[in-house]
Amino acid sequence: MDNMLTTVAKAWKIDDVRKKITYTLLMLVVFRIGSNIPVPNINRGALEEVFSGNYGLFDLFDLFSGGAFSNFTIFALSITPYITASIIFQLLTIAIPALEKLAKEGAEGKKKIAQYTRYLTVALAFVQAIGLTIGLFRQAIINDDTFSLIIVVLVLSAGTAFLMWLGEKINENGIGNGISLIIFGGIIARLPSAIHSTWNHFRDGEIGVVTVALFLIFAFIVIVGIILIQQGQRRIPVQYAKRVVGRKMYGGQSTHIPLKVNQAGVIPVIFSMSLLQFPLTLTYFWPNAAVTDVITKWMSPAGSPGVWFYGAFNIVLIMFFTYFYTAVTFNPVEVADNMKNNGGFIPGIRPGRPTAEYINKVMTRITFVGAVFLAVVATLPTLVNQFTPLNFMFGGTSLLIAVGVALDTMRQLENQMVMRNYEGFLK
Repeated sequence: MDNMLTTVAKAWKIDDVRKKITYTLLMLVVFRIGSNIPVPNINRGALEEVFSGNYGLFDLFDLFSGGAFSNFTIFALSITPYITASIIFQLLTIAIPALEKLAKEGAEGKKKIAQYTRYLTVALAFVQAIGLTIGLFRQAIINDDTFSLIIVVLVLSAGTAFLMWLGEKINENGIGNGISLIIFGGIIARLPSAIHSTWNHFRDGEIGVVTVALFLIFAFIVIVGIILIQQGQRRIPVQYAKRVVGRKMYGGQSTHIPLKVNQAGVIPVIFSMSLLQFPLTLTYFWPNAAVTDVITKWMSPAGSPGVWFYGAFNIVLIMFFTYFYTAVTFNPVEVADNMKNNGGFIPGIRPGRPTAEYINKVMTRITFVGAVFLAVVATLPTLVNQFTPLNFMFGGTSLLIAVGVALDTMRQLENQMVMRNYEGFLK
């Protein structure tokens, strides 16, 4: 914590970095302001009845939106359509050769894929907005004529499009990943209400001192574990051969390849939650149908035995996306080729294909540790909340995302400072 505060204090003294930090904070303020602007033509009393006794079913949506979903504000859909669109295109990039070729074209190819992702985001947001408006929230709309429903759908879709733009502007002009920071801002915004809710349960005698103490211990262990896993590395030694160029000798030094235990960060958790929301999305369209009762019972963390199925699917998806995203962001063959071209080798391993296979073997093993940790931390609180009186919204998944995004943002902030110092040295 002291190191983090020291880094922020040093960064704040640098003019251009301070501007980026200020810009990021202002964009998050805009996000929180929009999260409190209600959709027009809504009966607040009827809205409370929509969530009475059924909050657990939609807790996933409220987590990403920072409470905007349950309050049915202009950002009720949050950024989840964009995350879903990103997952679809990352999977299609592997399955469709044309998209894979486009992804390998460098900046221009990624720019086109980003544009396609935006189009799909708007389409998904429009479909979800229709489901929300006509299905779940229709009883809360004062005038449910066609024109009023169209206005609500357009407002919700525009809200998601604006958040997508907001995230991209943070990426361009701010610090950190814009989409992750928007989710982070929503989670942190819920912390005061979560503390107040826990205090009310404690005051009313619904939970005891032991329960609160156990949760605080669990939260502390989770935070420490997240930091250790996120910062954990397996360092593979690399030796560079000596080369004589003219009258000078180059190489001969030793270094290492730092392989992160959790290369994917909190992305697998976010991706898993987005896919698990899909069955719940179906309930938008048929809120009173039998399928809603089936999904609530079998696919929701609030259902029984749905909590077990939800937990199992969550574990499988998190582990899958951990390996998937690691494979997308880290290429052992490329690392091995770069080492070979520069005269580097791992002691005891032949350059080329054997090196790539060795790196891939090590990466697979340490990624398993990171995947299991993410899955356990994200799933265990769901089971604990199911069988204990403690209903603290700021649970394991929230802690994972909040701490993970904070660490990633601090890492990018440190990189900005190092880059600036390096550029200053060159000048």
